[in-house]
Amino acid sequence: MSLISIPPAPAAPSPGRDPRGAGTAPARDAAVDLTRAACLLAVVVVHALMVGVSVQGGEVVLENALESWGGFTVFSWCAQMMPLFFIAGGFASATHYRRVSAQGATPSGYVVARLGRLLPIPLLAATATALVLGGLSVAGVSPEIVAAAGWRMSQPLWFLGVYVLCSALVPAMLALHERAPRLTLGALGAGIVVVDLVRLATGVDAVGFANLAFVWLFVQQLGFLLADGVTAGPRAAAAALAGAGLWIAVGASPANLFGALNPPTAVLALLGVVQLAAFTALRPALTRLATLPAFSRGAAAVNGRAMTIYSWHMSATVLLAGALLVAAHLGGSAETALPLPLSSEWWLSRPLWLVTVAAVVACTVTAATRLERRLVPRLRFVTHPAPARTLLAVLCGAGGVLVVLAATGSLTAWLSGAALIAAAIGLCLDRRQKANAAPSSRP
Repeated sequence: MSLISIPPAPAAPSPGRDPRGAGTAPARDAAVDLTRAACLLAVVVVHALMVGVSVQGGEVVLENALESWGGFTVFSWCAQMMPLFFIAGGFASATHYRRVSAQGATPSGYVVARLGRLLPIPLLAATATALVLGGLSVAGVSPEIVAAAGWRMSQPLWFLGVYVLCSALVPAMLALHERAPRLTLGALGAGIVVVDLVRLATGVDAVGFANLAFVWLFVQQLGFLLADGVTAGPRAAAAALAGAGLWIAVGASPANLFGALNPPTAVLALLGVVQLAAFTALRPALTRLATLPAFSRGAAAVNGRAMTIYSWHMSATVLLAGALLVAAHLGGSAETALPLPLSSEWWLSRPLWLVTVAAVVACTVTAATRLERRLVPRLRFVTHPAPARTLLAVLCGAGGVLVVLAATGSLTAWLSGAALIAAAIGLCLDRRQKANAAPSSRP
């Protein structure tokens, strides 16, 4: 008996008919929406805890405060929510693509529409980040501090690059899933294992970055299964946990699940199976919880601004840490006013820090949302783009993120990345519609 129960592949859909057929899951699911919102908030909390700023030996130190914490590995197994986030994203992508394709959307049109939702908001955030870093440099802030701030702000961007690629492959991967769900999932799993073993045998960590595709596509496929009514129980979770333990024991993955992100390993894919099983067990309770007005409104508010929150939260948090540093310096005792990360004083200050971060991020998101509402709705995207144009847009969008990460968040990298993301958006625009909408200047 299969540990993950996969329904039979559906028959090929007729034109204009929803390929899910009768009796399938609705386009929206309250439990999934609540889970997506909770995962995003968990990401913000974890990133806020990671930001540590202090003055040591007269030098400003901006660091990942949790890296040297003895309990970080155990904490990572409770706080690593990215597989579940991708599962929820896969569910949403499957239901959305099936709906729009039944209405006549082409695969390229779907991808361009997704890019139109994913890229404009990060472009605004990247532009603002570049301006802030440039302003700090002009103000005479130490280049080392500017570089550290740029790097810390850039670290969450890996998600955007991977999510752009996974979203672009939804039509192809969903087609494979509908033809052979077990074979598709197995092939991705085999790819993950091979990449991990080659990296382990050669000692070349760069090989592992191939799993940016295999791991997250695998987890996205789990979301497709969820959209088809998949069931995963305790046996699936136990088997996945046993496999993860074995993989860690042979040295194919670090035990810390945040360390396993860079490069991603099979343990994250197995964690996705565990989290799918947990979601399956908790789904009835989550559905009931999601019907409560406070939770329903909260999930809608977070999900409606998900890309805004993700794009701006790290910049807001790092700048808040910088503001605390400046305030402590003006007070004349920065070295003693800012507690050392992981000290007892530091831990006692974390509740207040998290509340402050929440307030600053909320204000930042509110201001950014007003800006987005002025600019983004004016964009009109092509509905039937050429596949080559769509491919180039995807490569520019993902490439913009890669440039920022590869150059460790330098000012030049942020400017170059923003330019590539802007080029991706430009490739998606429907210029004919813009030209037709413009009034003629001739009598």
